[in-house]
Amino acid sequence: MAPPDDKLLQRLLATFKPEAREHIDAIAAGLLELERAPDPNAQAALLDTTFRAAHSLKGAARTVNLRDIEALCQSLETVFAALRRKDATFTPELFDLLHRVAAMLGTQLQFVGEPATRPRPDITDLVRSLQSAATKNGPAAVRPTVAPSVAHAAESIMETTPAEAPAVATPASWRLAGTTASTTASTTVRVATEKLDAVLLQAEELLSAKLAATQQAVRLRQCRAEPIEWKRRWMKLRPDVRSIREGLDSDGVTSGSWLRLMEFVDWSRGCVESLDHRLMELVKIADHDQRTVGTMVDTLLDEMKKVVMQPFSTIVEVLPRTVRELSREQGKIVELKITGEEIEIDRRILEQMKDPLIHLMRNCIDHGIETPELRGHAGKSRAGTLQVSMAAHDGSNVELTITDDGRGIDAATVRAAAVKQELLSAEQAAALSDREALLLIFQSGLSTSPLITDISGRGLGLAIVKEKVEKLHGSVAVESTPGKGTSFRIVLPLTLARFRGVLVRASRRLFVLPTSNVGRVVRIRTADIATVENRETIVLNDRVTALARLADILELPSTPDAEHTPVHQPGVVLVWGNQRIAFLVDEVISEQEVLVKRLGRQLVRVRNVAGATVLGNGQVVPILSVPDLVESAIQSSGSARPVRAVAASAPKQTVLVAEDSITSRMLLKNILESAGYRVETAVDGVDALAKLRNGEFDLVVSDVEMPRMDGFGLTTQLRADRKLSQTPVILVTALDSRQDRERGVDAGANAYIVKSSFDQSNLLDVVRRLI
Repeated sequence: MAPPDDKLLQRLLATFKPEAREHIDAIAAGLLELERAPDPNAQAALLDTTFRAAHSLKGAARTVNLRDIEALCQSLETVFAALRRKDATFTPELFDLLHRVAAMLGTQLQFVGEPATRPRPDITDLVRSLQSAATKNGPAAVRPTVAPSVAHAAESIMETTPAEAPAVATPASWRLAGTTASTTASTTVRVATEKLDAVLLQAEELLSAKLAATQQAVRLRQCRAEPIEWKRRWMKLRPDVRSIREGLDSDGVTSGSWLRLMEFVDWSRGCVESLDHRLMELVKIADHDQRTVGTMVDTLLDEMKKVVMQPFSTIVEVLPRTVRELSREQGKIVELKITGEEIEIDRRILEQMKDPLIHLMRNCIDHGIETPELRGHAGKSRAGTLQVSMAAHDGSNVELTITDDGRGIDAATVRAAAVKQELLSAEQAAALSDREALLLIFQSGLSTSPLITDISGRGLGLAIVKEKVEKLHGSVAVESTPGKGTSFRIVLPLTLARFRGVLVRASRRLFVLPTSNVGRVVRIRTADIATVENRETIVLNDRVTALARLADILELPSTPDAEHTPVHQPGVVLVWGNQRIAFLVDEVISEQEVLVKRLGRQLVRVRNVAGATVLGNGQVVPILSVPDLVESAIQSSGSARPVRAVAASAPKQTVLVAEDSITSRMLLKNILESAGYRVETAVDGVDALAKLRNGEFDLVVSDVEMPRMDGFGLTTQLRADRKLSQTPVILVTALDSRQDRERGVDAGANAYIVKSSFDQSNLLDVVRRLI
């Protein structure tokens, strides 16, 4: 049968991708479980499950003509079959190979649907390695599970003619390419996430209709207030009107202006009472409509929210593999524990949190958990523990906790690093409590790592984590005990688009503050405002609280009535991390549900503003960013962090490049000179050491593998020389093993950059940090 046409193939590929991802994740998870399962019976059951996932993926790949994925799965089946028959046994080397195959399957999936001209990674070596693993105990072990022999699996599949390919349009093929027939026919259907997001956005827009209906009901009630006031006054005047009428009747007045006036008063009374009755009916109808629309909108949003909510497990599935790779790379033993996988969160939040979560885990493994030898000396178990847990925090938030039982973070080391990198003065650092000092690790540029590598030590990772969490209207905190471990706590909203907000007025403008960050609303006596160290403060619950004026922080123009100082002033106490600051406002209006609107690509980042919302009356109101407000308030008090001042006439800093390759030497020289540094070069370690002893250099960039003296030897010689011992050294090398990195640390290198991941901006960033 002819292969499918392009349009059909594209539809098949779109269905294949999510199914293939499920199978690849199942294979990866199965391998991790197999590696941890000591019981042979448990291993047999896990092997069967992983075998089925590989077989299903092979069939689906064959349906859409993805020969590389099919070849890898076919070879995997052969190895699994040998393991079933006991013709092969599990070894650490075999597990490493199988994990590489699972990773390659994921890589191959990324190329699905891409132009054929885009280069694909070669699978030949992996197929041969799998063949070798299945046949290492002799030819008898080679009993392929499919027609082509394993020895020529990739080649024979590539050469399959269209006539030999399975029918694409058969029911079985459709089931392989999509969901199973029973699933499709009963309760589940696959829908593109883009379509779901579009429907959710439209449903969220209905919140504006709900707010508008509420606003209209409020306006009608306000309109009815005037007829009610008229009736109140009429009841007071009614006896007087009756007396006037009786007097006119007793005087025999039956015509004229007085009589017409009395008739008009009677008509006006009836008209106003009729108007009041009609308004009362309209208010009842508006209230009913508002409740009906509100209930319908809330129900629709809740149901749509359930559609886009996904369990926490969707992003933690990759964590076991990540932990395994990192721990093996660094020679550590790490046991990963995950709880709260069933808790569901907005898919958009999960997608944004995937990278920060992986970075925090990298941080815990790289900086926190010790090697087995060090843990043994400290009286700990050889295997470190990394705990990732998700739990409900309150009705609208969840708490993500990442905890390790490693060496912990030393607050004194953090203070010293902050002073060394000129983020704080020595006096400011000394004044910080241990809890405040720990928060400095989220500052960009601060790192306590003694070595800068391609994955850590740059002081950027935790700052990026904090920034991403705050963009999601969340918060991050850290707790650590030296020698015991570290815990990162992240509080996140359950959903991204809606939250409760407090509407306030400042300088005649309206603003929204997230309710989750409002500790309390206060009414402050102006006489109670005190000045401490040139900063306004108030005492709330026997606690001194910093005070700021929202209009001043937002740099709004003052209003004419601002010159008048009232006896009492309204304010809100905003809470962010361990910071509590009271902000004075002109008026606290109400609390209401808020639909977040992004500011658009033109305004990706606006200081103090997180987004905007539309009120029921159609007015656009900014949503303020609490982290930015707190930071702005701290800086406005004069406690802003010092900024390194560099004189315009400062001489160029000098860098020595030691590299035996002419091409690499000239590349590094050009990069550094283009950045404004003066550069000298050396052809090896001996040449570099001679130039260092006879000249003045601010930094050394060195290769490792060089004749006469390598980079490790050069670094060791520098650290042993009293005059040159403080010179920063960056090792740029092709050696990327853990042992080589450790040799760099032992020698005294300040940074270790691997050439395979070399990037010009990374090198310059490291240079700027070190000198």
